[in-house]
Amino acid sequence: MIEASKLTEEFGCLVFNDRIMRERLPKDIYKAVKKTIEKGSHLELDVANCVAATMKEWAVENGATHFTHWFQPMTGLTAEKHDSFISPTDDGGVIMEFSGKELVKGEPDASSFPSGGLRATFEARGYTAWDPSSPAFIKDGSLYIPTAFCSYGGEALDKKTPLLRSMEALSTEAVKLLHHLGYKDVTRVSTTIGSEQEYFLIDKDYYKARKDLLFTGRTLLGAPATKGQEMEDHYFGVIKPKVSAYMHDLDEELWKLGIPAKTKHNEVAPSQHELAPVFETANIAVDHNQLTMEVMKKVADKHNFACLLHEKPFEGINGSGKHNNWSVCTDTGMNLLDPGKNPGENIPFLVFLMAVIAAVDEYAPILRLSVASAGNDHRLGGNEAPPAIISIFVGDELAEVLKGVEAGSAYQSTGKVQMTMGATVLPHFTKDNTDRNRTSPFAFTGNKFEFRMPGSAVSVANANIVLNTAVAEEVAKLYEKLKGYSGSELKEKVMEVLKETLLEHKRVLFNGNGYTDEWVEEAEKRGLPNLKSLPDAMPFWISDESIALFTKHGIFTKEEIQSRYEILLENYSKSIHIEALTMQEMVRKDLTEGIVAYEKDLVKEATQKKALLGDGAGSLEISILKSLDEASVEIGKALAKLAEDTKTAEDKTEALDTAEFYQRTVLADMDELRKYADKAEALIPEKYLSYPTYGQMLFSLR
Repeated sequence: MIEASKLTEEFGCLVFNDRIMRERLPKDIYKAVKKTIEKGSHLELDVANCVAATMKEWAVENGATHFTHWFQPMTGLTAEKHDSFISPTDDGGVIMEFSGKELVKGEPDASSFPSGGLRATFEARGYTAWDPSSPAFIKDGSLYIPTAFCSYGGEALDKKTPLLRSMEALSTEAVKLLHHLGYKDVTRVSTTIGSEQEYFLIDKDYYKARKDLLFTGRTLLGAPATKGQEMEDHYFGVIKPKVSAYMHDLDEELWKLGIPAKTKHNEVAPSQHELAPVFETANIAVDHNQLTMEVMKKVADKHNFACLLHEKPFEGINGSGKHNNWSVCTDTGMNLLDPGKNPGENIPFLVFLMAVIAAVDEYAPILRLSVASAGNDHRLGGNEAPPAIISIFVGDELAEVLKGVEAGSAYQSTGKVQMTMGATVLPHFTKDNTDRNRTSPFAFTGNKFEFRMPGSAVSVANANIVLNTAVAEEVAKLYEKLKGYSGSELKEKVMEVLKETLLEHKRVLFNGNGYTDEWVEEAEKRGLPNLKSLPDAMPFWISDESIALFTKHGIFTKEEIQSRYEILLENYSKSIHIEALTMQEMVRKDLTEGIVAYEKDLVKEATQKKALLGDGAGSLEISILKSLDEASVEIGKALAKLAEDTKTAEDKTEALDTAEFYQRTVLADMDELRKYADKAEALIPEKYLSYPTYGQMLFSLR
């Protein structure tokens, strides 16, 4: 347990961070590494050798015996292969060694990970390359080295490589524009992320008794509990002692790994919670979120919990998201999305605000795709999360600022509004310049944008790759329109270009309630896409516009774009296929067993009552029997339909056609089967069921 007084010393104690490098590396080596991290310069082998030796000594001192190149393949998870530091000596002993070559490069099998056709089974060689900008760390007795992953031909097979490319692209375009606007001291622009992570905790024994949770991450059957979230008593409620103990241990494990876990609380649904970190550079934030999800599960296991990260583990209550708080900052300390005291006169802010608005409008389909998955499609548009229609909330003050831009008039700030709550004992404080809109997919929240659509189980790399690249493109467009102007003419031209851009893209601005049917109708009138599922969005990924965007900025090659098209569709179809097979097995073996056992006892009870009390006795049991029998007949029909359509899906060969069939037909079959299965389950006492019910899972923790 970390003592509160020693928290500052213990934070990051398992991380080879800047403090450790500054203390242990020779000054010239430290400067070379910092130059690589901050400027992107090439790292020489002699520098790598020195870093490797120092890193190994530090790791061994902290109990590490192995090292691993830790990377993020297209599985959505992380991957690692562990090698020990030992090297045999001539006298039969061993020494501990770690070279710069081992630090810089690894060679995992590239054909065993999803590649979308970039790698064949016989083409196995791939490379992992050290990412110096993300600190190495120690976990479970191994030194973990964050790396990028590519094929023998250099194609990106991971999520880190295109993320780093997108960050570089945005920085390049932003610096060029800022220099033209007079901010010559800026040499680098970074994107920062704060990823709020939602999750469920349930009893581990209940988790192990549910095939659907084990195999798919979500419940495929389950009648609703008599109480759900309707009392609104769980959100920000008192944290239960066992859950509090878990959160405490989770914080400590994350802090040791240098992950700045900041906020923890109960979420809206029963047994649902949230953890939010402090903002970090995008690349490190993505690494840390992947690590956070892993540590969440590991710590949960120690507390006899199961941590559920699926976007919709339970029907009828809120699912889980991962709000992506995104901002853009210069190396001189300027937050380009901070309105400041006079947002109407803050040119850098207005320019980058307009670039974001244009990017979200222009590239909404691929931004929607960046958060699409079989799991997240259940959550979006369900009046518990943002709708699938992408719009931007800017709040009242910025709405007025933008009106001024459109009208060509200066916005006059009314100043900070002081809040009073009617009791003199309560403090006065100033109001924020914007409200919060939880129904908005992309909301301005003061000095950043909160992209609320990402699902809880996925890497946020995809969303930030698309967002960074789209904004980089719009910044480049603004520069092209402004580069021929200077002095007073430049300021006039800036306002003219901002007005043109706003008029072209203001259809995406919406400050109202995104949950209403009226908004769906209004969005259609505005021409905003409503892509409800991954298959609906996939064609946009390989469109000419998308290919042009990503290839222009060097984020993906055309082949890498096509590979991700294949991978996403295959993953989507496989996920639903596994769900369909699991559901069939649970209905046939588990639910049917419970129905038959209960019906036997009902028949026995009704017969005994009738023999003892005469005609008319046993009417309750007979009534339940009839209801169960009716449900059983429908279950049989729906089960047969699901089995038939699942087999049809297996025989399809074209990726998009297969995914569409799973989405439109197989999922519809599953919904139909569940309707009658849940009706039957609601009639059956828990003792007849071989799996735990919603009531048991959601309300068992104390």
